[in-house]
Amino acid sequence: MSTPTRTPRSGEPASALLGTLAAQGATGALSTESGIVYLAAGHVVHVESAVTPDLGDLLTHSGALAPDGWWEAIDQAGRRCRVGRQLVDSGHLAAGALELCHLGALFDAAYFVLAHDGPALRFRPGAAHWLGAVRSVPVDTVLRESRRRRELLQRIWPEPDVDRAPLARVPGPGARDLPARRGRTLAQVDGVRTAAQIAMTLACRTFHTLVELRRLAAAGLVTPVAPLVPVPSVAPPSAPASAPATVSAEPGPTPRPALPDEPETALLRRLLHALEAL
Repeated sequence: MSTPTRTPRSGEPASALLGTLAAQGATGALSTESGIVYLAAGHVVHVESAVTPDLGDLLTHSGALAPDGWWEAIDQAGRRCRVGRQLVDSGHLAAGALELCHLGALFDAAYFVLAHDGPALRFRPGAAHWLGAVRSVPVDTVLRESRRRRELLQRIWPEPDVDRAPLARVPGPGARDLPARRGRTLAQVDGVRTAAQIAMTLACRTFHTLVELRRLAAAGLVTPVAPLVPVPSVAPPSAPASAPATVSAEPGPTPRPALPDEPETALLRRLLHALEAL
C-alpha cells in the first residue's frame, strides 16, 4: 500500500496538516518556513530548524562524541539513513545517550517550527532523514510539548524577539547575584549572538537557554538588538539643463554627450571622425 499523499492548502497551519498526516499514517517530510518535520508511519522521527543546533553540534560540543566519530558515521551510513544506528553499533555512543540527545534536539527544533504555527509549504511523501530511526514521537505529543513550552516562555517574558534576534546586555546591579547557569548564559551575550548560537556555544539545549534568556530579559539585563534602519539617501539637486552642443565643420573631438554612449556607438563615432579627418 503506497504512502498517502497530502498537498497543503494555501495558508493551512502546519499543526493541522500534521494531525491529518498522523491520522493517515504518512511517511515523509513536511516543510514550513521555520524548518522540516520528518514523519514515519504517522509519528515524528526528526525535526530540523535553522535556528537550533542540530544533533551533531549538541553531541560534539558537549564532548559526548568526538567530531571524527560523527563524520565517520555520516560517511559510512548517511546514504542508507542509518547514522544513528551506526553511532551505536560502532561503539561511539550509547543508545540511551543518543536517544536522550535526539529527543532534546527534536523538541527544541519543533518549538521553533510550530511556535507561530505558520503555514505548511510542502509535503514530500517517502522522504527520510539521513539520521534514521532513533525514537519516534506521536504528533500529539510534539504539538502538546511545543504548546507547553510556548506558554511557559510567555509567562516568563512575553516578548518573543528574545528567541531569534541578536541579544545585548543591559548593565545593572542584578547581574552580580545570578544562578550559575543564568550567569554562564549572560556571559555569552555580546550583541551579536542569538539564542541558538549561545546554546551551541554552551553545548546546551536551545529551550533551556531560552528559559534563562527570557528570565534575564524579565530582569532587565538582556534586550534584543534593534535592526539597523537604512537611512534614505537624499538625491542631489538636479543639474541645470546644459546648452545644446554646437556642431563644428572642422574635424575635432566629439562633443561630450549628456549620457555616455553604448560601446558600439562610441566606436562608430571614433571611426567616423577618423574617416572625416582623412
